[in-house]
Amino acid sequence: MVAAAATMATAAPPLCAPRALARPRRGSVRCAVVSDATEAPAAPGARLSADCVVVGGGISGLCTAQALATRHGVSDVLVTEARARPGGNITTVERPDEGYLWEEGPNSFQPSDPVLTMAVDSGLKDDLVFGDPNAPRFVLWEGKLRPVPSKPADLPFFDLMSIPGKLRAGLGALGIRPPPPGREESVEEFVRRNLGAEVFERLIEPFCSGVYAGDPSKLSMKAAFGKVWRLEEAGGSIIGGTIKTIQERGKNPKPERDPRLPKPKGQTVASFRKGLAMLPNAITSRLGSKVKLSWKLTSITKSDSKGYVLVYETPEGIVSVQAKSVIMTIPSYVASDILRPLSGDAADALSRFYYPPVAAVTVSYPMNAIRKECLIDGELQGFGQLHPRSQGVETLGTIYSSSLFPNRAPAGRVLLLNYIGGATNTGIVSKSESELVEAVDRDLRKMLINPRAVDPLVLGVRVWPQAIPQFLVGHLDLLDAAKSALNLGGYDGLFLGGNYVAGVALGRCVEGAYESASQISEFLTKYAYK
Repeated sequence: MVAAAATMATAAPPLCAPRALARPRRGSVRCAVVSDATEAPAAPGARLSADCVVVGGGISGLCTAQALATRHGVSDVLVTEARARPGGNITTVERPDEGYLWEEGPNSFQPSDPVLTMAVDSGLKDDLVFGDPNAPRFVLWEGKLRPVPSKPADLPFFDLMSIPGKLRAGLGALGIRPPPPGREESVEEFVRRNLGAEVFERLIEPFCSGVYAGDPSKLSMKAAFGKVWRLEEAGGSIIGGTIKTIQERGKNPKPERDPRLPKPKGQTVASFRKGLAMLPNAITSRLGSKVKLSWKLTSITKSDSKGYVLVYETPEGIVSVQAKSVIMTIPSYVASDILRPLSGDAADALSRFYYPPVAAVTVSYPMNAIRKECLIDGELQGFGQLHPRSQGVETLGTIYSSSLFPNRAPAGRVLLLNYIGGATNTGIVSKSESELVEAVDRDLRKMLINPRAVDPLVLGVRVWPQAIPQFLVGHLDLLDAAKSALNLGGYDGLFLGGNYVAGVALGRCVEGAYESASQISEFLTKYAYK
């Protein structure tokens, strides 16, 4: 658990954010889709039909549509997006004349086989880029950036934890710790009980802040980190569960791996040559006129026959769509408003998920602004750094974008993506762009940037007022309540998807899309025989 948590600690920034307040900066070029996605506009008052309507053209919705086609042969699909561009929270920005390319939403993804499959099926195999698995990750502790162990062999030598803290973690992982309390635990409760205070305060707390922008005293261990939670459930302890999992894998080996997929080396993260926006753009191009942009869903009703009728406001006027099945991949609070006429109970449950604000602040400094003690062979190397809330800095964490992937900044410059805000700092929504930049720059000068260095070049400030759904204690119960209300109401074929269902990481959104596609395909197969 210590090694696994440490490996994740700086690998993933806040990842899913549905809407933004900031405007594009002058001179920036946003990656956009040029395809036939808006061809063949529907006539005003038109009535279309589809086997499945995917509401929401973010990464979850687009991947669900592509998975239906590639895995299940379901091609009669319509993807509708209220905004004028696809991709949802994925926001890649480029200044090609200056040599900068950066992200203002998610920054990268864990290269699991489902994500790699989606990339390969989208024609992006040759555009994949991977971070150096040996690059260090850091946590700020007592004024110093301290490397996090990336593999078990590093555990005895890293100075982020004391020897007593390491011993406490090891004994706890073996099962020498208090028993489970018999109720749903928060992340803080689970980690303190199993691994001790130091693992929580120096590894897991900053990880929760950096990935969920959340409060670990309120996040659910079962919902947010289910794989680790299940280890204790299955084996009586984290180590016991790990051993049992390995034994079960030996008895039930995985199917042969798709030979088309690249093989990442070690624990790393990935992106694309021209940023994450390449994935939704490529899927949108492949789906073509099946993707409808600037289509705002105003109502959904049960059809007199089978399926549903969805009514949209579109650039061409009011359009209705008859659908055998529907999946809502929009944020839960948007789905709540749309579904309330169908099921008040489902709408009430969906309205209770919490999305705190997060700001992404992208700045660049000359290489000579980096403190000498933070350089390796004269370069800034590494994935990035996370900041525990106890260490007196406001910024949640910093991604070393120009070190992580190639061609993100011109020679002699470093590009840093900083996240600020979250569940414990919601006041960022009242701050100006300059105040956010000042807070980030002030924090960086405490540990990474020379105090007397020149002011940073500010490339982007984007505030996501409702950013990342929080998997709080009771999250899974709320989700089950929403699904059960729809089922009890007789709304078969109406599915819920997206990051509040599958998980906040981009990779989990893709994996969830494959899972949703399987459920929809199974329903459509049954539908055909009714």
